[in-house]
Amino acid sequence: MTMSAGWYLRRLSRMGPREVGGRVGDAVRRRRWRSARPDAPRVSGARFTAVLPAGTIAAVPPDAVKRLLAEADRLMAGHAEFFGVVRDDLVDPDWWYDPKTGRRAPWGYAFDVPYRDEDAVGDIKQIWELSRHQYLTVLAAAYATSGDERYAERVAEHLRSWWAANAPLRSVHWTSGIELGIRLLSWVWIRRLLDGWPGAAPLFEDNPVALRQIWHHQRWLAAFPSRGSSANNHVVAEAAGQFAAACAFGWFPSSARWRADALRSLERHLRDNTFGSGLNRELATEYHGLVLELGLTAVAEADAAGVPVPSSIRLVLLRMTDALAAVVDGRLRPPRQGDADDGHGLVVDGAGTDRWASLLATGERVFGRLDWWPAVTGTDVRTPLLAALIRPSAKGGTAPAAFRPASRPAHFADAGLTILRGPDEIWCRCDGGPHGFLSIAAHAHADALSVEVRHDGVDVLADPGTFCYHGQPEWRRYFRSTLGHNTLQLDGADQSVSGGPFLWTRHARSRVLVADAAGGSDGGTVRWCAEHDGYQQSVHRRQVELASVSKELTVVDEVRGPRRAVRLAFHLGPAITADLVGNRAVLTWTRDGENRSAALDLPGQLSWRAHRGESDPPLGWYSPGFGRKEPSTTLVGGGFADGVERFTTVLTFRD
Repeated sequence: MTMSAGWYLRRLSRMGPREVGGRVGDAVRRRRWRSARPDAPRVSGARFTAVLPAGTIAAVPPDAVKRLLAEADRLMAGHAEFFGVVRDDLVDPDWWYDPKTGRRAPWGYAFDVPYRDEDAVGDIKQIWELSRHQYLTVLAAAYATSGDERYAERVAEHLRSWWAANAPLRSVHWTSGIELGIRLLSWVWIRRLLDGWPGAAPLFEDNPVALRQIWHHQRWLAAFPSRGSSANNHVVAEAAGQFAAACAFGWFPSSARWRADALRSLERHLRDNTFGSGLNRELATEYHGLVLELGLTAVAEADAAGVPVPSSIRLVLLRMTDALAAVVDGRLRPPRQGDADDGHGLVVDGAGTDRWASLLATGERVFGRLDWWPAVTGTDVRTPLLAALIRPSAKGGTAPAAFRPASRPAHFADAGLTILRGPDEIWCRCDGGPHGFLSIAAHAHADALSVEVRHDGVDVLADPGTFCYHGQPEWRRYFRSTLGHNTLQLDGADQSVSGGPFLWTRHARSRVLVADAAGGSDGGTVRWCAEHDGYQQSVHRRQVELASVSKELTVVDEVRGPRRAVRLAFHLGPAITADLVGNRAVLTWTRDGENRSAALDLPGQLSWRAHRGESDPPLGWYSPGFGRKEPSTTLVGGGFADGVERFTTVLTFRD
């Protein structure tokens, strides 16, 4: 998907003068760097000292080790899956190959490679993911926990292969800062986990090729930080990777400056990317997880190196962890909100490890759990590794109790997110927040006033997810459209105006009018009401009530304004079977071997139809992860609103 001249003009319109000036400077620097590639400074006597404390590996739970080794053995056999695409070529990978399209990215100066053009390059996410080297951190962790040198030798083979194939500033792997930042984090942890293997030092600190790569990665990140309207999770990853490398690989004349600059950037952007309540400002839950992982790994690196970290960094991470504990459902699943691309900051676990339980387990070890936190079950490898690096003096009482909520928050006013809870683990997320972060709101969806409803962790009214970023524009439009969410659409238009796959040129503004979310699990009724201005000349207001005694969720949509065509959508989770007759749908599903059911009474003024797995245009899909989609049922009601019109929907859960 190439970008048109119109897209560049729209993108430019969302930048301020300072950002424009910075990007002009970047362009000049890229031209100069085409022919000026300095050699990395000579390093002698380098030693890696940021090792794990004694006894850390022995503290990793055996079942977590078992999952890790099973995953490592699959990787050793050459098998992996990225974004729904199975690969069997990982014994000797082609670093520029996209298995999804069969294309290879062209060789050349990094900034000349048209990475957004799938016809020329392939699916860039498929190409980049392997080169984050997080599968190599898994293999390195397998060596650390088993002592089997086969894993270490494979890591060394692949790193040497990658370094030989991707010289500094040559290839598509040098075009995006987030990729360089995460790759540096992986290299730091690979070196740490291989410590004790005789080949570790010859692979890293005694290897001129490795030193050259590490130096050029940091030089790149220092020169081309994400700026202005792009300073979202990308800049956090860039700063975290730069900081980690400057701490653990602090062997260069510029290391102290890089470390200090990266720490300042990390402190600023962690704060800027996070609401005071602790939720991520992109309002995209998976990026909350990514940023929290990046922040925790950076703090662990600082403590391992004895580098003081501003207390504000720990406070932001504490608030993010408490916010995550507050919003998850009874199965520790957070909301499915905004974009999600399965991005991780550090991967050392095998398949089947719960990402969110792992983060909460780490938070418990680092900050201490509060009484209202949900119980965390399951084990992981990453928690004991990270917790071992954080100084004991930094654990627990780093933040006064006044900074932490005494009871489980249900309404996050700054983020406009409200969780309504009822008996039998009825969980409902209501969205009345800002349309994403910064002027482009890159990872936002047009989902104002949408709801997401679960029963005991099962998606009943589901957020369909993301599916893709590049290469399939019709699917990108659908999954982030208003029709692609549980909300109301007028005249076939989105509430916010898209200017491209990661660009919104007009943002709907929402405001929460009522958020009475306390007491739903104790027999009371909880309520929420909000409205937005995304439809010119019309106002959409939505009220949601969850009555605990009757187990009824009532949604009332009010439209005020001139006569408009209405479409009201309810997307059912993939486990839900729906029998629609007229304006009533009987929903059935199975959970843990038990049959469950609910009745969905839909507004009678609208004509209702069930859609499932339709592609022209897309409708009736659920994306369980990036690059994957499966058919699900979407109920769409069509009609008109004129003047003041109210549409009432009642979802009743049955015993």
